Amino acid sequence: MKKIVLLLIATLPLAAQSTIVIRGARVVDGTGAPAKMATVIVRGNRIEAVGENLAIPSGARVIDATGLTLIPGLFDLHTHLRASGALSPLVADWGKVLKTYLVSGVTTVNDYSSYGEMFEPMRRLMRTGVVLGPHVNLAVRVSPPGGHGAESGYGSMFTLEARTPEKAHEIMVEALSYKPDLIKIFTDGWRYGATPSLPSMNEETIAAIVEDAHKTNVKVMTHTLTLENAKITVRAGVDSLVHGIQDHNIDDEFIQLIKSKGTGYTATLAVYEPRNRTEMYPGLSRVLEPAIAQMFRSPQAAPAMGANGPRQERWNRLKYNDAKLFENQVLLGNGTDAGMAGTFHGWATLREIQLKTEAGLTPLQAITVATKNSARILGIDKTVGTIEPGKLADLVLIDGKPDEHIEDIYKTARVFLDGKECDLKGLEKEIKSEEPTKLPSHPVQALIDDFEKADGRTYLNTQIFNGDDPGSDHSNVVFTRIWRKAGDHALMVEATMGPREHPFSLLQIPLTPGAVELADISGFHGISFDVRGDGNYRLKALAYAVRTGGDFQAPFQAGPDWKTQKIDFSSLTRQGTPVTWTGKDVRMLQFELSGAPGSHQWMELDNLRFY
Repeated sequence: MKKIVLLLIATLPLAAQSTIVIRGARVVDGTGAPAKMATVIVRGNRIEAVGENLAIPSGARVIDATGLTLIPGLFDLHTHLRASGALSPLVADWGKVLKTYLVSGVTTVNDYSSYGEMFEPMRRLMRTGVVLGPHVNLAVRVSPPGGHGAESGYGSMFTLEARTPEKAHEIMVEALSYKPDLIKIFTDGWRYGATPSLPSMNEETIAAIVEDAHKTNVKVMTHTLTLENAKITVRAGVDSLVHGIQDHNIDDEFIQLIKSKGTGYTATLAVYEPRNRTEMYPGLSRVLEPAIAQMFRSPQAAPAMGANGPRQERWNRLKYNDAKLFENQVLLGNGTDAGMAGTFHGWATLREIQLKTEAGLTPLQAITVATKNSARILGIDKTVGTIEPGKLADLVLIDGKPDEHIEDIYKTARVFLDGKECDLKGLEKEIKSEEPTKLPSHPVQALIDDFEKADGRTYLNTQIFNGDDPGSDHSNVVFTRIWRKAGDHALMVEATMGPREHPFSLLQIPLTPGAVELADISGFHGISFDVRGDGNYRLKALAYAVRTGGDFQAPFQAGPDWKTQKIDFSSLTRQGTPVTWTGKDVRMLQFELSGAPGSHQWMELDNLRFY
């Protein structure tokens, strides 16, 4: 099976030398061997030599690492780069999120918060150094209809859905067309016993997804929480679980099954740890941008995630199962679910390593899990994950002895990605800047869509998709092209409102592919479209500058006859923190349909353009 290809990302190199010598460090090479004093020579992006008394190449840049420990770059196999980790609603600045990993010594992460349309622009921005960060593996998400992962409100494009093997094969054609690095399946609908379980995925459907993914050399990771569903998932052939089992202590059947299959297991202790989510733990202040740090000073900050009876029982099982599997030589990985509330990017990866020691692993074993073992789960251990000649030079110098005192894992001193040293002070300064990460802004043409194209893409080369209110019983919206008259198409949108107080459905129209980069529409005065419907609607414009509060929006009405609706940008309003409309940072337009719970709403749309 082919391995995941690591992106080579520019990271603010401090020097242009092609050869670096790291001398005098205690080397913890990631293989599980104890620390040893050694010199490491890096030429280009590879480790050339590791040993004692090595000759220093002429012209090499020599780094005196006396008193420091050198370890391989760390892995986080479960992150959500587009979630901020804040305890209150805050749109993530994913450029700053990536920097938190580098300043924490994390050089490879798996992201489960993007969808296929986002992959190309995200990869391009990282590859060209516009956005700086570690190696990132992007995943397509798959869930059973109504399952966990499908209730976020982002729409069916964000999480593909399949209930049967036949449907799985169908959606995998779309999934694989985006060339994902990974597939993530939400196989388990258990909600910790706190709320009713959501649908889970059967073994045959999981196996169909695995079959198609493995044919194209793509690994499959799963959200799985319960023992019985874990057995189903492992039998289906997935590559790793990326949550730990919490409903029961594991049994011998599961241990033998997971060992026989060679499946990885990543417990994500950091997201489940009962702790005060607003306490400033060691190393945490280093990675918090101002918008998140502010909440630690807010009187509305969330209370501690207390260790009540059921939660404490789940936590005890989670730690027990992690240690029991390690004891039985099951391949453990390091992952956190970072981005979830209180699970802060970068720092949580280090916390996860520390929590492994609380579960029973030694510090050296926990470091091995976060380096070599995690690389093995991804199938890239022949390329990275240990400090050996020929491996990629993803390296971290730590001011201390984390293999003996795990608390030292937070003392990241220097980081090397692909043989280039990262400017940690510069990265920290950018994280703590009040300014957002700068993203490209592109002027766009006036015509967005007249719905004459049969491929479903707009004239801006973007994919329209649905959205809805979040929750398991959310509203549903579908749309399709219809005849407005002979030779002239329009878009029909139809929604069924869910059983909640203020249900809504969305037609979402990105202005750049995946709404990753920004559209500059400042040269226009407003938005014009032909519309027919039965009621009140709302147009929203999502701006990059808006991170909390509501989006820029304006209401409009439609009746049984077609009419041309014009909405001037000056009429757009929003609630929340003050943000000035510039028109230079718009990512997406949304048409919102709303109504009474259970009601049916519709709208027809044509000739959408800026004027």
